[in-house]
Amino acid sequence: MKIVFLGAAREVTGSCFLIDTGHVRFLVDCGMVQGSRDASARNSRPFAFDPKSIDFLLLTHAHIDHSGLLPKLTAEGYRGPIYTTAATADLLEVMLPDSAHIQESEALLHAKRHDKPARNGEAAFRPLYTVHHAYECLRQVRSVAYDQTLQPHADVRCCYRDAGHILGSAILEVWVSEQGQTSKFVFSGDLGQPAQPILRDPTFIDEADVLVIESTYGDRNHKNPVDTEEELVGILKRILPRGNVIIPAFAVGRTQEILYELNRLTREGLVKDLKIFVDSPMAIEATRITQRHMDLFDAEAKELSAWQSQGNNLPYIRFTASVEESKSLNKIRSGAIIISASGMCDAGRIKHHLQQNLPRPECGILIAGFQAQGTLGRRLVDGEKRVRIFGESVPVRASIHTVGGLSAHGDRQALLDWAGHFRRPPKRTFVVHGEESTALEFADTLRTQYGWDVTVPELGDIAHWEGQKEIVGNDGVVEKPA
Repeated sequence: MKIVFLGAAREVTGSCFLIDTGHVRFLVDCGMVQGSRDASARNSRPFAFDPKSIDFLLLTHAHIDHSGLLPKLTAEGYRGPIYTTAATADLLEVMLPDSAHIQESEALLHAKRHDKPARNGEAAFRPLYTVHHAYECLRQVRSVAYDQTLQPHADVRCCYRDAGHILGSAILEVWVSEQGQTSKFVFSGDLGQPAQPILRDPTFIDEADVLVIESTYGDRNHKNPVDTEEELVGILKRILPRGNVIIPAFAVGRTQEILYELNRLTREGLVKDLKIFVDSPMAIEATRITQRHMDLFDAEAKELSAWQSQGNNLPYIRFTASVEESKSLNKIRSGAIIISASGMCDAGRIKHHLQQNLPRPECGILIAGFQAQGTLGRRLVDGEKRVRIFGESVPVRASIHTVGGLSAHGDRQALLDWAGHFRRPPKRTFVVHGEESTALEFADTLRTQYGWDVTVPELGDIAHWEGQKEIVGNDGVVEKPA
């Protein structure tokens, strides 16, 4: 039996893991690489396996860095089921066609910019997949309920547990049988921060033979809720009288959480007369889907929803779907909170709003989520004074505010608390989904604090074992690819 680490290995994006016993082969996630300079080239490469050889796929959640290459998998011959929660299945119906549309649009734009035919030896720029592929892929999606056992293969059974990260996100418990022995794998997926708005807290797992755990914020803690609230209120009160607050936000998860928080602050009288514009067609659809799955909300979110339904003293919220409505926001010089995708500022309408508002010192950019290396959002967080947007050099005069307490990812302490609920150490733990320095630091913390046997795999590493015997490889832990 082996695991091949095909993504999210010493990086935050491109989550993909292959489990192979010789009798069954399946994937956990099939995500797109985002942010890095070689992201496009890596996403375009053939898969490191034959898609036709995969028996089934288990998907943890809908974010593109976990799901974004599913249509490519279908386009290249995968015909098996894609198992995921009902809410994730609903979100994929919006996200995958949108991702495909972006692929096709970028290919068309590239063709217009390079209108000469490809010369000998040059490959024409092609989309990773088309809208047709996305819809074909959606036909393979199968909904799974939380906390119920699924048996996708005679040698495999699994259970989806609430990860509390975004709507429909899941931790996977997977039991794999080989030669009469059963090993239990746990894939954390992306774990949410406890006590965050809307969603329930991540489910604790008490046992695993092999644990694959994320480490996005494994080297630092978020501000506590009280300090986060004070920081957010201070930003709004200071900037809105003279300028706009621009919030890059993932259309799925982050946008809905920010809307919740702004409604809560209004309800509690901490802010008033807010004018909020949600400028993302996908975020509009994701918000509607979120409202359809209120059974997944925590008690506080259900209470706030009841207050909203009464319609008293609500903030002004406008969803701008059309391009014309989006452009009209550029005329607003102050008092507007504009929430727009993408969350890392690398695509979508947020780039237009940044182009308009970054040069204005009276405006503020509120960063509420993780920014991967190489993204425009990361360059802003790192303090660059000029950035390029649509080929133009744009001065950064607006104030940049990183409010980590709004993150949907669990921080270092939350990850440690979740790990601390295992009754005994997993026989082997792999730390993934974190930048290299972060993953290494978190792995060292698990070793020193819990005494765990921990490895931080590199891209392409292969971990071997037989039944429940110790994991072995050419270096005692993992095998490096040839």
